[in-house]
Amino acid sequence: MSFSFNVKKELTCVPLGARHCMIAELAAMIVMAGETKYEEGKFSIQFHTENAAIARKYFTIIKKAFNINTEIVLKTNKKFHKKQTYMLITKNSEEAYKILIATTLLKQENGNFILRDYVDLTVIQSTCCKRAYLRGAFLGAGSVSDPEKGYHLEFVNPTRRHAIFLQEMMTTLEMDPKVVDRKGYFILYLKEGTQIVDLLNIIGAHVALMELENVRIVKEVRNNVNRIVNCETANLKKTVSAAVRQMQDIEYVQNTIGISALPENLQQVAMYRLEYPSSSLKELGELLMPPVGKSGVNHRLKKISEIAEHIRETRGGK
Repeated sequence: MSFSFNVKKELTCVPLGARHCMIAELAAMIVMAGETKYEEGKFSIQFHTENAAIARKYFTIIKKAFNINTEIVLKTNKKFHKKQTYMLITKNSEEAYKILIATTLLKQENGNFILRDYVDLTVIQSTCCKRAYLRGAFLGAGSVSDPEKGYHLEFVNPTRRHAIFLQEMMTTLEMDPKVVDRKGYFILYLKEGTQIVDLLNIIGAHVALMELENVRIVKEVRNNVNRIVNCETANLKKTVSAAVRQMQDIEYVQNTIGISALPENLQQVAMYRLEYPSSSLKELGELLMPPVGKSGVNHRLKKISEIAEHIRETRGGK
């Protein structure tokens, strides 16, 4: 099963809270994956999901919060490898009305009924209700990528208004989600691992959170090791390149005026560089008598290079 499937499975096992939290979670599920209707003076609600555990949770919330039994219809789509879809239907107009009023998805203004795709702030007034609403929204139309492949969590919103509503709610919980249009839907997403961890913690997916954190730790260690190796490799290349240039200059001086023509302090470092071509400046300095630090050795080698360059110039680059 996918990581996203496991997250949703875990969320369906989160204990139901107080009635106001159940209403908040239910409202989000209806907005994200439901359909509300008012036809011929009657209300109805349909909720669609391919996940049996989510269907059970939806059914349980309505039963416990409203003492209403929801009709369940199972449909099989033969075109998509016999994938099953659960349709949970509230046909009784009075029962549907009761649910819609409680979730504030139905408002009455000037004698007219208005079905909405967002809830009043009273539904998510407390932090626990915000958590429940986000959990319901994720169960309705959320997904998260496998952390081994990357960090991406998203909510597929039916309208821009609800995407912004959800974005503002998450901002109050110190997250910074972005909204983008995609094929007629409005995607609210997070791409930072730390923020995805925060959201999983908020909605109650603690097992998934630990799994994601473990992956993040392994990735971070791996990246740090790679950075160290790359840094050391780069430094080694620089050291080798510098040593090669120094050897070439010393050999040029040896083949032209002779190393004996150099000052005594330069003769000593030149001989050791020829004898120990792969040694570092620090190691060369420890061989000298008396010992010299890295900067002292580097200074002497630069003087030899300057002498070699001067000879090349006077001899026409030969």
